[in-house]
Amino acid sequence: MTPKLFIDSDVVIDFFTDREPFANSASELFELNERGKIKLYLSAVSINNIYYIVRKYLGHKKALEVIEELINMMEIVGTTKKEILQAINNNFKDFEDSVQYSSALTISGIEAIITRNVKDYKHSQIAVITPLDYLKMRNKSK
Repeated sequence: MTPKLFIDSDVVIDFFTDREPFANSASELFELNERGKIKLYLSAVSINNIYYIVRKYLGHKKALEVIEELINMMEIVGTTKKEILQAINNNFKDFEDSVQYSSALTISGIEAIITRNVKDYKHSQIAVITPLDYLKMRNKSK
């Protein structure tokens, strides 16, 4: 079965803006997704944040191209009233991460949340791991 991974916006931004030293591991995740080795999921609420930050690096037109590319390469998970209400009660310090977590919970068979902000997910019942650590773990299990 193909591993399902929920990807946080920081990893997406690392990939599209080539932010060092994080771009390589983000790139590897996107490559694995493209080859069908993993399946990446992203919250719909992340799209606005990704656009906003990528626009600062690449401009409006390129940022829209990035968004279009994103929605074609991965699954987008909706965020409804239910996830927002749950996020309020998750006991997370960062509300945005709490919404991300609530959205990830809607994915049947989710294996992990991939983020550089592991500490913000300390109350998660889903495994939370950095891109680099996920890739190391994956390579060891081969």
